[in-house]
Amino acid sequence: MNNYDKLKELLVDVFLLSEEEFRFDLKREEIATWDSMGTVSMAVGVQETFGYHMTPDEAVGVAGVEDIIRILVENGISFEE
Repeated sequence: MNNYDKLKELLVDVFLLSEEEFRFDLKREEIATWDSMGTVSMAVGVQETFGYHMTPDEAVGVAGVEDIIRILVENGISFEE
């Protein structure tokens, strides 16, 4: 499973999304279940899945899926196809 698929699986699970609802350009405001607890769950899931511990500022600053990918890539996690 590549990192795109891992991230999709994580976020579908954390935010109770259907496979059809998920897009890599999905924004926080489009996800009704993305509240403060969702932010914590997402950050914990990122650490468990990718081994990267998001800082509180990073986690709170995430505006969408693309931000999560950007943070991970900036910290050495590859999202190459």
